[in-house]
Amino acid sequence: MDFVSPKGGTPPVDGFDLKDPVNKEFWENKEYKNKIDHSMTPSQVNPKEYSTIFYAGGHGAMWDFADNKDLADIASKIYENGGIVAGVCHGPAGLVNIKLNNGKYLVDGKKINAFTNEEEAEVKLTDVVPFLLENKLKERGAQFEKSGLWQNHVVADQRVITGQNPQSAKSVGEAILKELNK
Repeated sequence: MDFVSPKGGTPPVDGFDLKDPVNKEFWENKEYKNKIDHSMTPSQVNPKEYSTIFYAGGHGAMWDFADNKDLADIASKIYENGGIVAGVCHGPAGLVNIKLNNGKYLVDGKKINAFTNEEEAEVKLTDVVPFLLENKLKERGAQFEKSGLWQNHVVADQRVITGQNPQSAKSVGEAILKELNK
């Protein structure tokens, strides 16, 4: 497992609880902590070496992932090599501009899930984010699925795995493992 951020180096990290034993164990793992603190740039990634790309959530993903052509290129190559593309919460912002070799958007015709318009309104950031993620995914042809506010909801469709919100993160990881073990 490697970590990549648009600029490399130490990316901003938030939204985890060190009282949660899984978060604490991960954060205190010296190997992973070192990889996070020294994240790779997209240009350092060879997509042929990876079976999965996962877009982590957080509102910053709306600015950092959506228009990043290098990350989209990595994801399209991983997917077209038979790999998995996944994201949770705002992470699927990275999926909105991924195009496949056939010219179609990756999400076109697939069941997709992400942070919903209702959740964005609930956190009062509808007028702050550059676009509403649910709307943009629908514009790209996604069959958007959702549950109520803050409910765990994960969708897996044709090697694209997405989760609605932070409550869905663990289930997204489990769905990725299930797909990898097929």
